[in-house]
Amino acid sequence: MTLFRFSTDPIDPTALRAALEGAAAGGYSSFEGWVRDHNEGRSVRRLEYEAFEALAIKEGERIVSEALARFGVERAACVHRLGALEIGETAVWVGVAARHRHEAFLACRYIIDAVKHRVPIWKKEHYLEGDSGWVNCERCAAPAEPLAEAGARAPAHQHRHEHEHRSAPHSETQSAAAPDYSRQMVLPEVGAAGQARLGRAAVLIVGCGGLGVPAMSYLAAAGIGRLGLVDADVLEASNLHRQPLYALEDAGRPKVELAAERLRAVNPALDVRTYRTRLDPGNASDLIAGYDIVIDCTDTIASKLALNDACVRSGQPAVFASVYQYEGQLQVVRPGQGPCLRCVWPETARDGLVGACAEAGVLGPVPGVLGTLQALEALKVLLDLPGQLTDAVLMVDLLTLNVTRLRARRAPDCPRHGARGTGSLQSADAASVEIEFGSLQAAFAAGYTLIDIREPAECAREPAPGAAVSAIPLTQLLYGPPPASLSQRCLLICTSGVRSLAAAGELRARGHAHVYSLRGGLAALARAATA
Repeated sequence: MTLFRFSTDPIDPTALRAALEGAAAGGYSSFEGWVRDHNEGRSVRRLEYEAFEALAIKEGERIVSEALARFGVERAACVHRLGALEIGETAVWVGVAARHRHEAFLACRYIIDAVKHRVPIWKKEHYLEGDSGWVNCERCAAPAEPLAEAGARAPAHQHRHEHEHRSAPHSETQSAAAPDYSRQMVLPEVGAAGQARLGRAAVLIVGCGGLGVPAMSYLAAAGIGRLGLVDADVLEASNLHRQPLYALEDAGRPKVELAAERLRAVNPALDVRTYRTRLDPGNASDLIAGYDIVIDCTDTIASKLALNDACVRSGQPAVFASVYQYEGQLQVVRPGQGPCLRCVWPETARDGLVGACAEAGVLGPVPGVLGTLQALEALKVLLDLPGQLTDAVLMVDLLTLNVTRLRARRAPDCPRHGARGTGSLQSADAASVEIEFGSLQAAFAAGYTLIDIREPAECAREPAPGAAVSAIPLTQLLYGPPPASLSQRCLLICTSGVRSLAAAGELRARGHAHVYSLRGGLAALARAATA
C-alpha cells in the first residue's frame, strides 16, 4: 500500500483499513479529519485544498516511514484530499496496524501531527460572507509532540481551521518571539543535537556588505549562538541593491550597528558582537580569537590575505568568496587539512587592478548567491555535514549558470604562510606614491603629466575638469606598449584613487620611478570644490 497519497475522490476508510489488515497485527488505530460547518464562530460552507504535490508526497512518505521505524508498527498509511470538499466529508485519513494498541496509537498521532505541521498543503475556507483566501495548513497546526511527551494517549488531534492572517497568537503554537528551527531540525543530519551544536557555535563575519548580508542573515536565522561582525563602513544608498538587509533611511549609519539591529529582530536569542574597524594584519589575530569559523566577505585582496594568514596561524577554518561582475568564486580553508588562499593564489593582483563593485559594477543577486553559499559551507563545517568544499575552488558564472570545481593542492610551505607579517601586496610605500592637489590645474602647473586611467565610458560620463589630461585606460597602460610619458613625472587619476594607487605601485615595481597617484581621485577634488 502507498504510504502517503492525495485523492480528489471521496475517502473510503473501510477500504483503506482493509488494506492494512494482517495476521501479525493485534491493534489498529485511525484518525479521520472531517469538514465541519463552523470555525471561530463563522459559518463554513465548504473547503478547498491544494498542495505542492511533488514535494508534499515525498515529505508525507518520509513521515510515514519515520513512524514505521520509530514505533515498530506493521503497516501505516495516510490519504489527504485535494480539491473542493463539502461539509461532513473526510479531509484526511491516517491508519496504523501494529502488534499492540499502544504503538498504533502513538504512530497514528505522530503521523497526523507531522503531516499537518510539515507537508506543504494550502486550504481555502468558504464562509457565508466570503472566503479566507489560501492559507498554508502548516501554519495552522501545532508542531508534532516529542515522543517522550506523547505517552500512551489516544490520538487527540483536531483538524483545526485557523488562519495565519489572524493577529492574535494561538495558544497551541509557539510564541512569535521565540525562534522556531523545526524545519531544519527535521533533517536527520541536524536534529536536536545538531541544533544544539549551532547554538553553541561562534562565527565571525568580516564585511557587512553584499556577501556579508546573506551570510549573516542565514546564519542568524539558523540559530548560531554568537555572531561577530567586522566592518568600518557606513551605509551608502548605492549599497542597497545588493544589501537589502538595510533601508534607504539608514544611509550614513555604520553597517555593523544596522546589521546587529536587524539580526536581533530576526533572532532575539542571538548574541551579536560588533567591531567597527577594518581588518588588517595588525588586528586580524585578535579579531578572530574565540570564534569557531571565520567568513571573509571583504572586497580587498589585502584583507583576504591578512585573514588567511591569521587563520593559518591559529588553525581556524575560514570561508572565502569574491565576486566580479557576473562571476564569483568560493574556497573553504581548513588549515592543516587543505590548501590556504596563498597556496591557490601565490601571485595575486594588487588591490585596485581588478575592479571593485563601484568601478566594475555588479548585479545584486551575484554577491547574494555567493554569500548564501558561504553560509551553507559554514553550516556544513559546524554540523560536520557531507559534501564540504575541500581541496577545490568553486567558480560560478551567474550569466551561464556554469559551475566549475578547480582542484587545488596544499603548497609545501603552507604552514609558513601564516608567518607572513602583512597581507598587503603594495610594494610601494603609499605615502610616497600618493600626492594631494587641490585641482588638476595645480598638478599640471607643478610639472606633472596627467593620465586618466578610467574606462572610456567613465570619462564620457564625467570628464576630468579643466586641464590637459591624457586618457589611457588602465588595461592599456599596464599591458600595452609603455607610453613615452612614463619617463617623466606622471600623475595617475581615477574616480577614487584606488585604481591609480595600485597602478602606480605596479608601474614603480617595473622600474618607472616617477609615477604618482592622485590621492582620493576625482571624488576628492569634487569634495574640495564644494567645501
